[in-house]
Amino acid sequence: MAPVATDTNKPNGSGDVRNNEGIANYTKFWQKDSKNDSEVDTQNRLTEYTSVVNGYYDGATDLYEYGWGQNFHFARYYPGEAFYQAIARHEHYLAHTMGLKRGMRVLDVGCGVGGPAREIARFAGVNIVGINNNEYQVLRARKYTKKAGLEGQCEFVKGDFMKLAEQFGENSFDAVYAIEATCHAPTWEGVYGEILKVLKPGGRLGLYEWCMTDKWDASVPEHKRIAHGIELGDGIAEMRSIKQARSALNSVGFKIEEEQDLADMGDAIAWYYPLEGDLRKCQTLWDLFQCWRMTKLGTFTTQTAVRVLELARLAPKGTYDVGESLKVAAEALVAGGRAGLFTPMMHFVAQKPSQS
Repeated sequence: MAPVATDTNKPNGSGDVRNNEGIANYTKFWQKDSKNDSEVDTQNRLTEYTSVVNGYYDGATDLYEYGWGQNFHFARYYPGEAFYQAIARHEHYLAHTMGLKRGMRVLDVGCGVGGPAREIARFAGVNIVGINNNEYQVLRARKYTKKAGLEGQCEFVKGDFMKLAEQFGENSFDAVYAIEATCHAPTWEGVYGEILKVLKPGGRLGLYEWCMTDKWDASVPEHKRIAHGIELGDGIAEMRSIKQARSALNSVGFKIEEEQDLADMGDAIAWYYPLEGDLRKCQTLWDLFQCWRMTKLGTFTTQTAVRVLELARLAPKGTYDVGESLKVAAEALVAGGRAGLFTPMMHFVAQKPSQS
């Protein structure tokens, strides 16, 4: 694989690269009540999106791994299908629709701790570079990749996905994908435009985007409350619509080849079922533990443990508050899913035009 930029940040004295101050101050970017959250607050989050996202993931990553594993995204479920099987199938479907071929050089935009990159590398035989602006996640991605024996296929770098061409150069990837990550961008035109630059002519972008659906109306207080809860609970500066995603892809020069809201397929088992905390809906015996963690008892147990660890200075200050934000997110995501106001899997496949 071609060389890429290396990390410039160094761990702090404790060996932990997380920004404790950022975690502690994460919730300051939102008004608690959606009715009081103004355009000024939104613009502040968009301007400070790096601080918003890093403050969130510095505090939330360990909780994500505990509650969800190493693949930070949702999936569709078939009856009887195990949680992690569905997660992997969702990644395979994206790779398939993009037409990934063995030996391709592929960029994972907003790679988390590298779970999807490792799965897609195995599935499609491609070489993947994951970019992430959160150093804590980058280091964990490298650790897990080494343990999996995939260092020859996957590498991870710290960088800003709003500056991809500056970091990698234009026309440097055969394909690019983003799984529930570019919702964190201050503008979709900005991040999609950067993706277009680093794609080779004829290359494809595969996308699972977080969007508010056509049913969503910001003037309806309950709709605004749900969007606000998703933003606050998931480190997103501003929720946007499917129409805005489509418009942004078209405006920067992509040709959309395929689009479909995979959350609106009439599935008998909803994508948000693991968040509901309803043990009766578990698909397999193992998934009981997955669902239990989202019950009232499960969240109470987790948050109590986090509080103890925080008081003992074994977890960064503010981790408990981020955990409370995750509870807000779960409620808002389920409410948005049930009402058809939100999708975490608006699926796009878009191509960069070939040069004439």
